[in-house]
Amino acid sequence: MRRIMFTYFTSNPSSRALCSPMLLSTFSHFSLFHMAANMYVLWSFSSSIVSLLGCEQFIAVYLSAGVISTFVSYVAKMATGRFEPSLGASGAIMTVLAAVCTKMPEAKLAIILLPMFTFTAGSALKAIIAFDTAGLVLGWRLFDHAAHLGGALFGMWYVTYGHELIWKNREPLVKAWHEMRTKNTGKGGGGRSN
Repeated sequence: MRRIMFTYFTSNPSSRALCSPMLLSTFSHFSLFHMAANMYVLWSFSSSIVSLLGCEQFIAVYLSAGVISTFVSYVAKMATGRFEPSLGASGAIMTVLAAVCTKMPEAKLAIILLPMFTFTAGSALKAIIAFDTAGLVLGWRLFDHAAHLGGALFGMWYVTYGHELIWKNREPLVKAWHEMRTKNTGKGGGGRSN
């Protein structure tokens, strides 16, 4: 199992499998603490993002964010020549965090073990982007800073422009999909008859 997990559930631009790990690495974590920290942050922002986007759009954005943040990580790794494997949901979670912080910049946030210190969502987003930019420029290796930045930028872009450009213009694609499925009904193409 270790070879399969390393090949398909960690992302690395020098790996023989390039595409599937871009999504699958979003669901892989190094340790129980790594997974718990990511899931706590996702849980903290999930009700806000679902209120903004709805369940279906949230799932689409989250899965897309996993792929996009991994792609940004690939680009940074190719540019720097550092080919360490990455895994975890933090790039996709950064999309969620950045989207919520962009739409609700005055919301009050706190750190889990320090609830007495509060700050605005807008300030938190600026601090996280500054931290990850510094980490990327200075070559820190504790986190995949490029994936974090890619996720944050995608989240900010999506709630500002992407929702209007993509989600609200999906009707022709959905209609074409339904027409294609209807044509295949009764031809043994997997369609169902009513």
